[in-house]
Amino acid sequence: MAVRADQIPVSPTRPLTTRVRGWLDRESVLGPVFVTPALLLLVLLVAYPFLMALYFAMSNAFIGRPSEFIGFRNFIRLWEADAFRQTFQNAFVFTGIAVAFKVVPGSILALLLNEQLWFRRLIRGAVLLPWVIPTALSTLGWWWMFNSLHSVVNWTGIALGVMDPPGPNWLGQKYYAMAAVITVNVWRGLPFFAITILAALVAIPKEIYEAAHADGAGAGARFWYITLSLLKPVLAVVVLFSTIFTFSDFNIVYVLTHGGPINSTHLFATYSRMLVIDVGRLGEGAAVSLYLFPLLVFVVWAQLRFVRKQAY
Repeated sequence: MAVRADQIPVSPTRPLTTRVRGWLDRESVLGPVFVTPALLLLVLLVAYPFLMALYFAMSNAFIGRPSEFIGFRNFIRLWEADAFRQTFQNAFVFTGIAVAFKVVPGSILALLLNEQLWFRRLIRGAVLLPWVIPTALSTLGWWWMFNSLHSVVNWTGIALGVMDPPGPNWLGQKYYAMAAVITVNVWRGLPFFAITILAALVAIPKEIYEAAHADGAGAGARFWYITLSLLKPVLAVVVLFSTIFTFSDFNIVYVLTHGGPINSTHLFATYSRMLVIDVGRLGEGAAVSLYLFPLLVFVVWAQLRFVRKQAY
């Protein structure tokens, strides 16, 4: 018996939106859709610049002329230069002192903000100010305060009788200039410590303190065995990130001193910028930036190992 064409059952076609939704519901499709943009950003903004820096560091690249492969000669030549060795020393002095001076005041600020004080909101607003203001703009304000011609710091010190006129040349003398850039970096980085440690303090259950108090533990014992013990992993992570940010600082040093006087405040970023932009030695500038990489890898490895020990 013949079947007419209009009697053959036809499966209804699903709408396009339904098919797309079903397609995206698959994990094998949805995962790459979300991961691919992040991978592209990593390749374009991290991997590609790093590989280009590695290429230039291994060559005698100079702006405006062809380059040739020379191996590790740039790294050797840099280490033989007094200016680079001074920069290397500056980076460790600057980072070590700045991070150390951020840990203690940042922890004290966090403990203060964790207390039920009537002026707590005012302090929180004041603490966040260095973060809200753009770095270059706030550093210009500090430059004005430290400038020898119209230094507010010197004027205040002379008025209080703690300085002899005309006061120190903060940005023109070696140790004063380093003290100035460290001061601004500490001021700038303090909110990061305070807010992160405050978040960790808020997460500590109150019941632990109440149980310790019921067992007769005093305020000092509660702080040492509960607060500080639970904050150690957080402090290690905060110090880790602060170390990385401070090692690679550029804006503060460049705006205040341009690396002077006589290279006494140069860091890796400012010295690399001087070699590339001012002198045109692209290969050596790239080598300077890569000198920082193994140091930061070692610092990250050491501090993450400490965090794992504290956690487990």
